[in-house]
Amino acid sequence: MALSKVRQNFHSDVESLINKQINMELYASYVYLSMSAYFARDDVALLGFAKRFKEGSHEEREHAEKLIDYQTLRGGKVVFREISKPTVDEWGTALEAIEASLQLERTVNESLLTMHKAADELHDAQFTDFLEGEFLKEQVDAIKEIGDLITKMKRAGDGLGLHIIDKELSS
Repeated sequence: MALSKVRQNFHSDVESLINKQINMELYASYVYLSMSAYFARDDVALLGFAKRFKEGSHEEREHAEKLIDYQTLRGGKVVFREISKPTVDEWGTALEAIEASLQLERTVNESLLTMHKAADELHDAQFTDFLEGEFLKEQVDAIKEIGDLITKMKRAGDGLGLHIIDKELSS
């Protein structure tokens, strides 16, 4: 295949990292979709949490699509890989699932920081600017929001407190 005519200062290592990140974002979307389905079940019935996780799934998929568009904009080739299934099917309590989502977001953030560092070392100003403008602040905000939710959930406890938080999430 011919080399792209628009490719400029776009290292193959960055291209590979973007493809890896696309897969990670799609995996995160898949995990959130699994969480949403779990909390929507009639034996769990926490529909606010189900809604939150479904929105998270859509957001992660949008992130993958942004990276796909960016990859082609820079003259790179998108290489799709198999998306692993979530490690669990039963997500336990709402608190356990929210804590798992915090870990997932931290993992995604670490990967974004690794890409940013590689792009910076390869003097790819366009990509570092793209990551800073589209992803990094959003990730930090998401991690803070999840951390705050964990604190609220621990303070509220199960029962009525969990019910109130679930209702807040559904609005």
